[in-house]
Amino acid sequence: MSRNSRLGVWLPVIIAASIALGIFIGNHYLSITQGKRRGYMSGNKINTILDMIDAQYVDTVNMRDLVESTIPKIFADLDPHSVYIPAEEAAAVNEELEGSFSGIGVTFNMQTDTILVISVISGGPAEKAGLLPFDRIITINDSVFSGVKKNQDEIMKTLRGAKNSTVRLGVKRGNEPDLLAFEVTRGDVPVNSVDVAYEVSKGIGYIKVSKFGRNTYNEFITAIAKLKQAECHAFVVDLRGNTGGYMEAAINMINEFMPKGRLIVYTEGKAFPRSDVYANGTGTCQQDPIVVLTDETSASASEIFSGAIQDNDRGMIVGRRTYGKGLVQTQLALHDGSEMRLTIARYYTPSGRCIQKKYEKGNTEEYDQDIYNRYLHGEFDSADSIKLDDSLRYQTVGGRTVYGGGGIMPDIFIPRDTSGITSYFSNVVNSGVLYLYALEYSDRNRERFSAFDDWKALQAYLKQQPLLEEFTEFAATKGIKKRPTLIQISGKLIVNQLQAYIVRNFFDDAGFYPIFLQDDITLLKAVQLLKEGKSVPSLESQNGKTDGNLQSQAGLTKRYGRQKERIYSDGVA
Repeated sequence: MSRNSRLGVWLPVIIAASIALGIFIGNHYLSITQGKRRGYMSGNKINTILDMIDAQYVDTVNMRDLVESTIPKIFADLDPHSVYIPAEEAAAVNEELEGSFSGIGVTFNMQTDTILVISVISGGPAEKAGLLPFDRIITINDSVFSGVKKNQDEIMKTLRGAKNSTVRLGVKRGNEPDLLAFEVTRGDVPVNSVDVAYEVSKGIGYIKVSKFGRNTYNEFITAIAKLKQAECHAFVVDLRGNTGGYMEAAINMINEFMPKGRLIVYTEGKAFPRSDVYANGTGTCQQDPIVVLTDETSASASEIFSGAIQDNDRGMIVGRRTYGKGLVQTQLALHDGSEMRLTIARYYTPSGRCIQKKYEKGNTEEYDQDIYNRYLHGEFDSADSIKLDDSLRYQTVGGRTVYGGGGIMPDIFIPRDTSGITSYFSNVVNSGVLYLYALEYSDRNRERFSAFDDWKALQAYLKQQPLLEEFTEFAATKGIKKRPTLIQISGKLIVNQLQAYIVRNFFDDAGFYPIFLQDDITLLKAVQLLKEGKSVPSLESQNGKTDGNLQSQAGLTKRYGRQKERIYSDGVA
């Protein structure tokens, strides 16, 4: 066969093979590019971009830092309560709700430039090692902490640490010429969420709950049992300043007051079908009257509690409109120890209200300004300043009208108490001078005051002392000029707070709150309702009514704009 003849036979085959190979290569390339596109569309685009930056960017980039700075920006475009928690912050964030942390077991204050031990927690590591109240910690692990101003968080991080680890302390005690050396083995230190429980009036128990943590329910029923043993059969539950926590703790506490079958709360979200929670009938206080105190910082689980009490007409809500957080978060741990709190549902009160206030995704600045805007609009002074949305009207089991759309409106509105507040008082409180004087006064008199058997005896002694005169002299040395007229107006309030802080240094919150709250108008109103048997709401005690006797005090708030409820707290380590 000639060469031309052979070429004529194989040429079509070669052409066909070439076309087939071209089609194969084209299809293969198309599948790769489409696969990448599908990768982008399925959510891997971020990973691809990061990989490309890591591999091809002109300079070396710390990829971990880049990721850590990028993640919060993603959460910033969600709701205001979904948040990313870096690994180094996760433990500290969780300690407040977990019920304990690992430390040495002291409360302290950085007095000028020295760490002053205020109290030693009973049974804790510091007590076992021999530390005493009013010891001064000069060195920690051979590093000097005296003479250099340190912030409270820095000191806590240094004193706290892993369980069973040790910390060496150099301590100055009284007139001892040399430092005393202590080696303290860190251990579990409880974080209480029920600050105090005491009989505020004959037969009426007062319980202040500062947060809803893992141990809150157990602390709460222990407080209830203690008060019932003291013949208290009516209760004031104070949730002012309580920003929330675990929903389960709030549900268990509500259950103590509800008859079987009453709806407590329900939750619902895109991936979470409606889930209803009902009282199981095992509560120990089902027949006991209750009044709940709220304010603009009562949020989340506090609103579940107050909303359930209100919607079931179980008790009265007294105070001011709550914060308005009706979103439910789940906490998810990531592989590197970091965590995220992701909003997964909304919770609803028994009447069907979602009390979450309005927000715009990605606009947290306006959301965070809401409380300040309420103040500017006069909401803390008058119930009439609060605009309720008629399209969000709901009814309680007894037929009373309640409103959704932003917080729980109290049954009885109490404006902020500004009696006795002047610019002088604001100066001594906001500068910390009032608290500092109470601390120094306690230190000077520690031996004498430690001999008192109870806080009432110490307060009786303090009432006989010229606290106001001595304090104003002290404040003058700190640059706060005497203002006789203003001091006269604020005198009672100043003395009350001085007594409360001094007593707390020796008898903790058990002595502090009975003194600090003795003239609290919201608490006094709650006690009045319970004494008069008016704690059960009716159609006559309709939502939003203001106590007329208290409304006249609102004018002073506009002048000074400060609450006298501000409480200074010590560090705990």
